[in-house]
Amino acid sequence: MLRNPLKNTALRATASRSVLLSSRRAGLAPAYQYLAARFITDRAKTTIDDAISQNDLVVFMKGTPDEPLCGFSRAVIQVLQMHGVDEIAGVNCLQDPEIREGIKEFSDWPTIPQVYVKGEFIGGCDVMVQMHQSGELHELLVKEGILKADTETEEK
Repeated sequence: MLRNPLKNTALRATASRSVLLSSRRAGLAPAYQYLAARFITDRAKTTIDDAISQNDLVVFMKGTPDEPLCGFSRAVIQVLQMHGVDEIAGVNCLQDPEIREGIKEFSDWPTIPQVYVKGEFIGGCDVMVQMHQSGELHELLVKEGILKADTETEEK
């Protein structure tokens, strides 16, 4: 039906709005801006929004928190468990290709897993490991009420 979607005026206008800022940030010339266009479906956006809004902590990952299917997803779950997080909501991106691609566009982050705390995107595996090593992750989890404050921290 639409052999060349960029000739369709409505699609071109939508692509222009959604791509213009990200393509400028990426330093793409105007002729290549449409090549960077991606589209998230309404269903995928709703599913992602619901998961983020209904859970204090959610991980979009390959597999489930009980059975991660990728080393990076496993590392994120292990880091969270090391901090004592018991309730981890996981969305298995391998079950739905729309979610798998849609979450990347939703966050403007190219990789999976992706961690959200209280509706805010935190990052992927590398960010979580860095935050764990620096102590920032524990502080964030306590601040957001995911973990209870340590008695040592309360006395200081």
